[in-house]
Formats: sequence, structure tokens, C-alpha cells
Amino acid sequence: MIKVTVGTNTRRTSVIVEPNRTLRSVLEDQDIDYSTGTLHLDGSTVTPGQLDKTFAELGITEKCFLISVVKADGAF
Repeated sequence: MIKVTVGTNTRRTSVIVEPNRTLRSVLEDQDIDYSTGTLHLDGSTVTPGQLDKTFAELGITEKCFLISVVKADGAF
């Protein structure tokens, strides 16, 4: 089991997931709109091809942060 802190730059929650879950499935279960910002897994940018990879495939074994950082209007 993996403890995932999932959310946005303004709202976060912790969930426990199986290692065979995909990043996309966890984001969708938590109603996180990952299309409006940059997605980060433990501080590294997630590429579109990684959304359907499992946590195990990405080397996550215990805990991680999966955060969608939304760029606000007017930000440079």
C-alpha cells in the first residue's frame, strides 16, 4: 500500500492506494482536474505518457505527492 498525498496547490488530501493503480485513476477518484495545470509526482513533472502508468511502474513503493499545480490568470 502507498500513501499518496493528492490534490492541487490549494487543496490536498491523503489516500492509501494499491501499487497497481494508475496516476490517472487516483486523480479521477479524487475529482482532481489534471488538465488545467502542471502535474507533479514528488516534485518532478509528470508527462502525458506517465498518467496511465502505475505507481509501481514509476518506482513509488511507500509514499508520494501527486499534485496538480494550477497557474493562476495573470501569473508570469
